[in-house]
Amino acid sequence: MSDAFHTPASVDPRLLEVLVCPVTRGRLTWDRERQELVSKGAKLAYPIRDGVPIMLAEEARKLE
Repeated sequence: MSDAFHTPASVDPRLLEVLVCPVTRGRLTWDRERQELVSKGAKLAYPIRDGVPIMLAEEARKLE
């Protein structure tokens, strides 16, 4: 774990193979700096809280 919020320093590559964007069903990429899973197709970034990906479009940050 990388900090007091227990966010991972990296994401297990196997997790990225299994998780998909709930909006587009497309692939996600890991943004280590922001601790988010990014869907380029949906232009959304899903947060990771306490080591758990929050895969809800309502919780995602919109990308510009």
